[in-house]
Amino acid sequence: MAELGDIPKTPANALDEAMLALCRGVEAKRARTVIDHILEHGIITTEELIYLYGYYHPPRAIRDVRENGIPLITHRVTSPKTGRRMGAYTFDDISRIKAGRVGGRRAFSKQFKQELIALYGARDTITNQALHERYLQIDHRVPYEVAGDDSGPLHSSDFMLLDASSNRAKSWSCEHCDNFRTKRDPVICKACFWASPEEYAHIAETPSRRVTLVWTGKEVAAYERLKSEAGANGTEIVAYIKRRLGE
Repeated sequence: MAELGDIPKTPANALDEAMLALCRGVEAKRARTVIDHILEHGIITTEELIYLYGYYHPPRAIRDVRENGIPLITHRVTSPKTGRRMGAYTFDDISRIKAGRVGGRRAFSKQFKQELIALYGARDTITNQALHERYLQIDHRVPYEVAGDDSGPLHSSDFMLLDASSNRAKSWSCEHCDNFRTKRDPVICKACFWASPEEYAHIAETPSRRVTLVWTGKEVAAYERLKSEAGANGTEIVAYIKRRLGE
């Protein structure tokens, strides 16, 4: 693992004009914060994102930068404060930008959201829970970092509707998936639960199957009963439900 002081820095005076122009063109606040810090100091760490800027999910802030078309290098370093491992980020060479990523994500129109609602219903695609449309967000089925955006028309089949909780869960799983980190193969993503919960072969490349259950209203009593039974049997409720289903 590298030491923080050994990482080559990439401040503004070390970048070419093309990269500087890309950096200056980003307006999103969270991405802008990360970019400005690297431009000034040449590097930013997860500790700085948390304690200096209050971003308690640093990978999301870094992902914002990448989604705006700015390539970054991830370094694994030792924190001089705690001695623990942490991430540190510098700009990568502009040649690392792939087609469809310059300029970041497209902005989705209200009309396109209505097209998705007409197709899928006002539901979270992961949980299939019906929600008011204001709680639903448009997300790429295959992560933007893997497939990017092309300049052609949007295809509703390439997108899904998620609430904030499902979006965070998907982001966390994708960010820890080897395909997301290294291979960047859209075919692998398309066969994943997080892209195609309707029909999938794996979850983040692990052979798995997943069911999301939500108890609502009068159903809550049944949940509490199962939870109580699980406790009486000295097991967690998920393990207890699996056992009951297998009987």
